[in-house]
Amino acid sequence: MKAAVLFESPGKLEIEDITIDNPGPREVRLRVGATGLCHSDLHYLEREYPLAGPTVLGHEGAGVVEAVGSDVTYVKPGDHVISYPTAFCGQCEWCLSGRPTLCLQEGLARADGDKSRLSLANGDPAIQFVGLATFAEEMLVHENALVKINPDIPMDRAALVGCGVPTGVGAVIRTAKVPEGATVAVIGCGGVGLNVIQGAVLAGASRIVAIDINDGKLETAKQFGATDGINNSSGDAVEQLHELIPGAGGVDYSFEALGLKQTYELAFNVLRRGGTATAIGVASGTFELPAAAFLQERRFQGSIMGSVQFRKDLPYLLDLYTRGRLKLDELVSNRIPLSQINEGYAAIGGGSIARSVVVFD
Repeated sequence: MKAAVLFESPGKLEIEDITIDNPGPREVRLRVGATGLCHSDLHYLEREYPLAGPTVLGHEGAGVVEAVGSDVTYVKPGDHVISYPTAFCGQCEWCLSGRPTLCLQEGLARADGDKSRLSLANGDPAIQFVGLATFAEEMLVHENALVKINPDIPMDRAALVGCGVPTGVGAVIRTAKVPEGATVAVIGCGGVGLNVIQGAVLAGASRIVAIDINDGKLETAKQFGATDGINNSSGDAVEQLHELIPGAGGVDYSFEALGLKQTYELAFNVLRRGGTATAIGVASGTFELPAAAFLQERRFQGSIMGSVQFRKDLPYLLDLYTRGRLKLDELVSNRIPLSQINEGYAAIGGGSIARSVVVFD
C-alpha cells in the first residue's frame, strides 16, 4: 500500500510502498477513506522534532473496518469508524475518572520485540504517529482508538471529527465550560480556531472576537460565527479589543490556537478580571505572564483534544452536523490525493484554506 513517510524532521513527506501486518489481539485493520491535514503534523515538517525512525504521519482520519483480530468486541468488518489520537486503556485513573484524553495508553501498542504493524519495502519498521498513521491507504490500530459512526456520514467530513473539530469545540464546551452570554476571543483562525468559534456559538457566547494576522482568515471566521475580527498585525490587539468592547477590561474567555509564545501571552493579556485563557496550540519553550494579574483571578489552562470523552462526544458532534448546527461541509476547503499531500500543507498558510483533506479512492 501507499503511505506518506517522514524520514527526517524537518523535511518533506515521501510517498512510499509499505506493508501492513495482520491484526493481532484487539487490533483492527481498516481502509482509510479520508484524512485531514492538521497543523500538528505540520510541526514535524517545519521544525526539528525527534523521530524514532521513518514515521507515517497523520492522526485525523476515517475509514471502513476490513478485518479484526482476536478479542475485538467493539467493531466488525464493514463498520465505518473515526480514528482518534488519544486512545484510551479504560483502566487507568484518568479513564476511570472520565478524562480519557489524559490516559497513559499502557498496553495499546505492540510490545518491544514484536513485529512492527507497518514496515518499509526493505523490511525496516515504520513508526505510527500517535499510534495511528492516517496518511496511508490502510491502518492497523488498537480498537480503543476507534469510534463507530453512521455510515451515511461522508468520509471527508467524518475525518475532521477525528481531531480538529473536537479539539476546538471541546475546548469551549468541555475544558473551559463557557457559559451562555460570555464574551470570547479566539487567537488563530485556522482549522482548530474555526472550531473554537463554532463551540462558542453552540455555548451561546454574546461576543466572539476572532484575532489573526490574515484578513482572509478573519473573514472566514465570521462565516463560522465570529461577531468581530481583529488583525493584530495592524496594531496592538489588546488595545483594539478594549476599543471594541469598551469598559469591559477584556473578555471572559480566550482560546489560543497557534502554539506560539506571543499568542500564549496575548491570550492571557486579553482577559478581564476573573477571565480564563485556554491554550490549545502545540508549543515549545517558555512564555511569560504578569504575576500580579493572578491576583485578579485570571487563569491560564491547557486543553488536549478538547477534553472530550470521544466515544460519547464524537457521535454527538456528528449528530449536530446532520441537524445543521455544526459546519463540516464548509471546513473542507480542498480535496486532494495522497500524492499531493506536500502541496496541501504548503497551502495551509493562505487565508482561504480551512482544511485540506486527502481522499482515497
